[in-house]
Amino acid sequence: MANTPKIRFKGFTDDWEQRKFSDFTWSAGKRNKDDLDLEPYAITNEHGFIRQSEAHDDFGYMKDTDRKAYNIVMPNSFAYNPARINVGSIGYYEGTENVIVSSLYEVFQTADYVDDRFLWHWFKSEEFPRWIERLQEGSVRLYFYYDKLCECQMLMPSVPEQQKIAKTLDELDNLITLHQRKCDETKELKKYMLQKMFPKNGNKKPEIRFSGFTDDWEQRKLFELSSSFEYGLNAAAKEYDGENKYIRITDIDDESHEFKQDDLTSPDTDLSVAENYKLSEGDILFARTGASVGKSYIYKASDGLVYYAGFLIRARIKEENNPEFVYQNTLTNNYEKFIQVTSMRSGQPGVNAQEYSQFEIMIPSKAEQDKIAYCFRNLDNLITLHQRKCDNLKEVKKYMLQNMFPQKG
Repeated sequence: MANTPKIRFKGFTDDWEQRKFSDFTWSAGKRNKDDLDLEPYAITNEHGFIRQSEAHDDFGYMKDTDRKAYNIVMPNSFAYNPARINVGSIGYYEGTENVIVSSLYEVFQTADYVDDRFLWHWFKSEEFPRWIERLQEGSVRLYFYYDKLCECQMLMPSVPEQQKIAKTLDELDNLITLHQRKCDETKELKKYMLQKMFPKNGNKKPEIRFSGFTDDWEQRKLFELSSSFEYGLNAAAKEYDGENKYIRITDIDDESHEFKQDDLTSPDTDLSVAENYKLSEGDILFARTGASVGKSYIYKASDGLVYYAGFLIRARIKEENNPEFVYQNTLTNNYEKFIQVTSMRSGQPGVNAQEYSQFEIMIPSKAEQDKIAYCFRNLDNLITLHQRKCDNLKEVKKYMLQNMFPQKG
């Protein structure tokens, strides 16, 4: 067993020492017997400590009806849900005032020779879940109480090295948060622009418009803007052959509507007779059945050579219209309502090609379509950029967590 990590800062050479949690932590949860007027908090998997008023039921937080039954949490304390610790439901409280949490939470503090931020990152490494799995008890629901935590062991360096590691990982977390915030803000901006740059409620002009455009928009049905509506290839998927990609409903990302290319496949058929199922620049695909009915995707040449599967419908947009403009209409509230109404004709949600062709769109001149499409494509590119940076930083952090903590036996 290595007592030093694979990645280490210069100036640190000593072996890390093995410590038992019972040696450097103590239970710090005290009942709120005096009914102090303290803010109630919950613990979530993603955010750690969060005000109970901001938590949703699906966070799985615990709540007592009697405030006297809550436990007091002092600043610089850890707390966790013993029934959900296996999914990361642990938090570190860095506030300046005491708060309260459910009495079912375990609360503990640490000795002076432990940097709490260092310990926090260790909890997020691969090592802690291994201990949970080894020590967890209970047949129906697994609980990990404080006495079990005390049995955990970890390798620990000097305080200066702990602080150096914690500072580095905190900075990574801050960068991830920054790019995630930029990504979320750009998504909100796009959502706002989708509401304002397309006419609604029977209006013939949008609320926000580029200068130089004043004409009324005209109502058209999707079939009037398209040269064809066609169902996809009736073929199974096989292992990716390195060239011919196969897009199915599940390959379209639910949020970004991009073609997910992390698990590519190819159509298992004779492609010499499948020429008609190749996608061309600007083709729009629609999911026609199932829980994802209505999901849309616009093909870009950068996605490679792509054939589309049978549960998708392709609309090929006429040259006198901008496909990107038409596609952005499929992300509006108007489109969402259309799908909700149209797909409820039977027990199994579905919208066929004939029904999709009846979707009504307000359209301006081609020049204005081009302006709007360019605007939204830039927003989409910004969202993708920030999300990619965020994902890359998460991978860096994952690597650092794997290599900045020695692996226990």
